[in-house]
Amino acid sequence: MFTTTSLIAIATDLIAIAILAIPLYYRRHRRRDLMFAFLTLNVGVMVVAAALGSAGAGAGLGLGLFGVLSIIRLRSDPISQAEVAYYFGALALGLIGGLAPGAWWVTPTFSAVLLAVIAVADSPHFTRGSRSLIMTLDVAILDRDELERVVAERVGGQVRRLDVRELDLVRDLTVLEVWYRPTDRPQPFGPQQPFPPMQHQPMPSPVPSPTMAIR
Repeated sequence: MFTTTSLIAIATDLIAIAILAIPLYYRRHRRRDLMFAFLTLNVGVMVVAAALGSAGAGAGLGLGLFGVLSIIRLRSDPISQAEVAYYFGALALGLIGGLAPGAWWVTPTFSAVLLAVIAVADSPHFTRGSRSLIMTLDVAILDRDELERVVAERVGGQVRRLDVRELDLVRDLTVLEVWYRPTDRPQPFGPQQPFPPMQHQPMPSPVPSPTMAIR
């Protein structure tokens, strides 16, 4: 049977995952598939944890479930580190809501703390001065200083960190991840030639056709 504490924990989890998936994640990252995955994962974990918790399985089974789902997620399609953090947040909220540890106020307090940490850490205002992206250059550059100079020209900012992921001398290719601070407008990747001005030439006057005199 569900107690008042477990019902409060379940209601708290449903509200918390709705806040995590929609206002915090979807409005910032705009990936509908992961929003659906976070909602489904959280509710599924919460239901399983609540059913096993009522049977007296204990917190050990909850930790084992956490580890198994983490391995499954990390061995699937690659996602960014920020999305991994949201994934573990949804997983943690489901376990807390399903197990309902301690008094009735424990689950709402822990859920609020977790949501607050995610909201602040992933806030665009918190990391406004720094950006990151993955670049593919059509040239293989071995010199570190030269690579930083080329990347700085491309992104139009001050390079803070470079992580070369692939360097192919045969295909003349460099794939890297760069962290930078934008300072001005990025430079174009190649020379841009302006279109020549269109010249308007006068239309030739019609040539009068010769007339034939009929006698």
